[in-house]
Amino acid sequence: MSIVNKHQGEEANLALIYDKYKERFTTLQKEKGWMTEELYKYQGFWHQSKNVVSVETVMATQDTFQALPTDIYLATLPKSGTTWLKALVFATVNRNMYKNKPLSAHPLKTSNPHNCLPFVECEVLRTSPTYPDAYSPRLFATHMPYTSLPQSIIDSHCRIIYMCRNPKDVLVSLFHFANKLRGKFGDVMTFKEAFEMFAKGVIPNGPYWDHVKGYYKISIEQPTRIMFFTYEDMKTDTTNTLRCLAKFLGYPFTEEEEAKGTVEEIAKLCCFENLSEVNKHGTLSIGIPNYAFFREGKVGDWRKHLTIEMSQTLDQITNEKFHGLDLVLTD
Repeated sequence: MSIVNKHQGEEANLALIYDKYKERFTTLQKEKGWMTEELYKYQGFWHQSKNVVSVETVMATQDTFQALPTDIYLATLPKSGTTWLKALVFATVNRNMYKNKPLSAHPLKTSNPHNCLPFVECEVLRTSPTYPDAYSPRLFATHMPYTSLPQSIIDSHCRIIYMCRNPKDVLVSLFHFANKLRGKFGDVMTFKEAFEMFAKGVIPNGPYWDHVKGYYKISIEQPTRIMFFTYEDMKTDTTNTLRCLAKFLGYPFTEEEEAKGTVEEIAKLCCFENLSEVNKHGTLSIGIPNYAFFREGKVGDWRKHLTIEMSQTLDQITNEKFHGLDLVLTD
């Protein structure tokens, strides 16, 4: 099937799913959106509509998706390093598939990480499944909060990794990303507007604090099944964090691979500079230009955007929401 026909098929399926679930979600509480016109509050969290990752695809996924025990799920809030994490996990789990091929032939040298590792919310839109029968492991990402995951994922006892990012940098990244995409339905947002919405918890798949807390608590209860770490951990020490990630997922690096520098090679392949260079051009099937996923990727960029008062407000909310949790976020 051509890319054009595939995209048309997914658009048609999205329209069908919208019609199927609209009576359920259009009665929900709603607020002004970021990348879409409106956000709807479903099971305590805000979701976009008429989008591949949306309230209607979440509902459809909950109703129909069947997980396998060998599946691996990457969970994040939007703008928490999802694209980078997809690249790292895809390259790590599939490393033997490409080890005897030239680097130029690696999918991450020619394609966006979102094309290599799909969102589970998008499976309901496919005209055929992403993975053939018996393929293992299936790699999926999700922005769904833990409490909204399909029951089949919970029951399967498959492995889940969750990457959290400092809320101030999430806000800044989301603000810039949203403004790149808002031309379809409205003027660009001011940063003050974005801050006020974020502080109220009104962001796609937010509130931020509830999303993070949900995965953090379950990772404490089930540490062999759910790994919780931060974007800042990965930025500070990419190779060691990647080693821990690979071991948790059941794909530890061998002594031979360590000696050959395989960990460092994967980290370099997936670094911001390489991924952004590959994705200077082209567009995802959902219509988002590849370059939109790459801005700076730095820790602490929020200092260029937030006033002292804004920073203090978010610190206060974070301290209140995470009170009693042994969860420290790096600024």
